[in-house]
Amino acid sequence: MPATSQPQPSDRRGRRRTYRLVAASAVLATAGALAAALPADAHEAKHSKPRPSRYQDVQLLSFNDLHGNLEPPSGSSGRVTELQADGTTKTIDAGGVEYLATHLREARKGNAYSVTAAGGDMVGASPLISGLFHDEPTIEALNKLDLDVTSVGNHEFDEGARELGRLQNGGCHPTDGCYNGKKFRGADFPYLAANVLNEKSGKPILKPYWVWKKKDVKIGFIGVTLEDTPGVVSAEGVKGLKFKDEVETINKYAKVLQKQGVKSIVALIHEGGLPASGAYNYNCDSPGAGAGISGPIVDIAKNVTPAVDALVTGHTHAAYACTVPDPSGKPRTVTSAASFGRLYTDTTLTYDRYTGDIARTAVKSANHVVTRTVAKAPDMTELISRWNTLAAPIGNRAIGHITADVPSTGTESPMGDLIADAQLWYGKKLDADTDLALMNPGGVRAGLTYAAKGAEGDGVVTYAEGFTVQPFSNTVNLQNFTGAQLIQVLKEQVSGTNASAPKILQPSANLTYTLDLTKAGADRVVTDSIKLNGAAIDPAATYRVSTNSFLAGGGDGFPTLGQGTNDLVGADDLSALEQYMLANSSAAGPLAPPATNRITIVQ
Repeated sequence: MPATSQPQPSDRRGRRRTYRLVAASAVLATAGALAAALPADAHEAKHSKPRPSRYQDVQLLSFNDLHGNLEPPSGSSGRVTELQADGTTKTIDAGGVEYLATHLREARKGNAYSVTAAGGDMVGASPLISGLFHDEPTIEALNKLDLDVTSVGNHEFDEGARELGRLQNGGCHPTDGCYNGKKFRGADFPYLAANVLNEKSGKPILKPYWVWKKKDVKIGFIGVTLEDTPGVVSAEGVKGLKFKDEVETINKYAKVLQKQGVKSIVALIHEGGLPASGAYNYNCDSPGAGAGISGPIVDIAKNVTPAVDALVTGHTHAAYACTVPDPSGKPRTVTSAASFGRLYTDTTLTYDRYTGDIARTAVKSANHVVTRTVAKAPDMTELISRWNTLAAPIGNRAIGHITADVPSTGTESPMGDLIADAQLWYGKKLDADTDLALMNPGGVRAGLTYAAKGAEGDGVVTYAEGFTVQPFSNTVNLQNFTGAQLIQVLKEQVSGTNASAPKILQPSANLTYTLDLTKAGADRVVTDSIKLNGAAIDPAATYRVSTNSFLAGGGDGFPTLGQGTNDLVGADDLSALEQYMLANSSAAGPLAPPATNRITIVQ
């Protein structure tokens, strides 16, 4: 769609909520050196009203990568790992907006100065209850959560910039219209997209920054998504857009905010890191600042201007609350609250009224579990019930049967293998000459659980569950490649843009090879080990490969997959999975999770 036709977000409208004035004096929460630094005011007693304290604690609540998970996520997607005092770990069931709402509302109590922000991917790759309705239910839930501001993430572009503009500004879907006959009101909070430019005008498609104000306290927020968004989103979703460098963009708008007198700044960055531990409460500053975290966010944090006081991040679905030195060597908070609403981060920013800046020596931050042991928020329960009623006729339909959980975790996952098998089976229905299938791991959004979620019965797979696994509506595409190209595709899993963070394709059962992680770059894929139906790949032969449309366009750092010939486009990938499961499973003969033995991993 032409970028020039994208609707532009307006300023916060009159319908949007305003912050209540707090009649009592500001809460004093300053201690230690800050309290000692507060100068005495000899004239204080002469005033009828006491002056506000020099220092004001501001509560920053944040989360990221919700992905439309309004209901508690199932399986491992709905759990977090907690590190215990004795060094052991335990898992805790977490997530669900009914519980997230309760936790956030409790956390805000007693904090007159509180702002809630998010790090992108609030929508996209969403379960049926939200995805079926173009994520309007999630925006409605975020409004009820009193979200103040969020950056865009790559998944906000799954349906293109025009649809993102509709989520911001409201209005009925151009194809599906209004649900329940009501016009969609849009987000009560601004989406920030400082580094996403209209290719023609060169201007941001949404607001680049936003300033939160409470009495005499003001904090600026700059929002960016990862520069590589075009590499992880379909070409149609980013058509007419340009994505700029995260650091360059944040530094640019930090100067703009400073010129406006805003000296306290938070960056919302949809890019993240990889902590050394999967436990949400792991100390990633041990033995030194940021020593326990790696990945793109570390380099970003080290180069973003010291004018920025804290970084709220996302994208990797990891949990951390670290300090990474800024360019001046001063520690700065960098946080991420995992994904799917399982955690929220509570950060205290101590605002100095004399300077208008954050006293960074007093910043503290921690992640908290969105446990399911608290009372459900009634307004969220009503919201979920209302949208589930609309989705039920579609979502409750049985599409297959399984003998046990089909997890989506691991370098090679049972769920990834199952999807690849389904796409090979479906590909052969389209063209009997189809040889193999490959599935991108990022497209496998969840696993399947054996335990019944509703009234369908244990082992029954519903359409809603399948939608949660594959929500993108990609088509199944068949293409021809030479054997040499196929070998190159497998090597691109661990080289090029995927060298530092490998993306291991999930293969159909007839493709096997060895992945030697003791080697570097493309050599990690052992060429001589690659076999199809037990035979070595012939570099000169032609192979018919089934993938989804995202991979067929060269997505996820696989340019060779964009060079296929003799294209044939089939139905959407969820339909392929549904047809495969209906044909290959039943109540009397359920499908067993595939054994993950297609890739031999050497470590």
